[in-house]
Amino acid sequence: MHVPVHAGIDRLIKSYKAVICDIWGVVHNGVAPYPGLLGCLARIRAAGLPVLLLSNAPRPSPYIQEFLGDIGVTEAYYDHIVTSGDVTVAAINRRADAWHAGLGRKVFHLGPDRGRVLLDHLDCEEAPFETADFIVNTGLVDDETETLEDYRDMLAGALTRKLPMVCANPDVVVMRGERMITCAGALARAYADIGGDVFQHGKPHASAFDMAFERLGGISRGHIVMVGDGLETDIKGAARAGIDSVWIAGGIHAEEVGYTPGGKLDEAKVRAACEAAGARPVAAMTALVWSGDEA
Repeated sequence: MHVPVHAGIDRLIKSYKAVICDIWGVVHNGVAPYPGLLGCLARIRAAGLPVLLLSNAPRPSPYIQEFLGDIGVTEAYYDHIVTSGDVTVAAINRRADAWHAGLGRKVFHLGPDRGRVLLDHLDCEEAPFETADFIVNTGLVDDETETLEDYRDMLAGALTRKLPMVCANPDVVVMRGERMITCAGALARAYADIGGDVFQHGKPHASAFDMAFERLGGISRGHIVMVGDGLETDIKGAARAGIDSVWIAGGIHAEEVGYTPGGKLDEAKVRAACEAAGARPVAAMTALVWSGDEA
């Protein structure tokens, strides 16, 4: 496998007609946009390519749009936003398949207070754990201090009650500033590992990409590229959806590829990481910038 390392996306972009871009880990680090990011998005759009931001955020897109605006990523830099929160709401409310149709109407929210806004958009009644029909998982209640071990007993109790879990964020970890934070996907994996019934919405699953393609208005998948930092969610998800991808390897996988801020990516380590994950991006970059001069 050959995964070329590029300093910027300027040469690659000529092959595509639309860009799908991960948000957390590519656009921002949970605190601020990455250096060179805004200029890059502006130049992509100036080249005539729509930019769709595809996030595993477990909240509907208007809340993410508001946050992005607060940190300077305004609508001037993108065309659409789709979140796993959007996909979760659509799936639970439409109940178009047997799994979602069987959920019941009483939902227990597992996650921080900021994730509770998802429930405002569900055709369900919030209920305590003891009487709920199913769980909506948006993450750890306090991801700054808690670990998965804090949820061992709760997950065991959910298994005893045979509560299905809807995970509204498949991410296992994200970078918040310089810290690695555990996400809802880790809870979902832990529940599934003990035999829990879990359905996840968001990358790498098809429903997230399907909603993104719908918003892009029929642009051929062969002309769309995904830019993301997660091998399991972004890069493998793009492959499943039939589109190319560019891996931002200077984020959650930085230690794996031996990258330090200000340094360069080692092509051999990049290739080894991709081979180990079964991922095949068309290129790798340290960050989403237009050219190496803006990194």
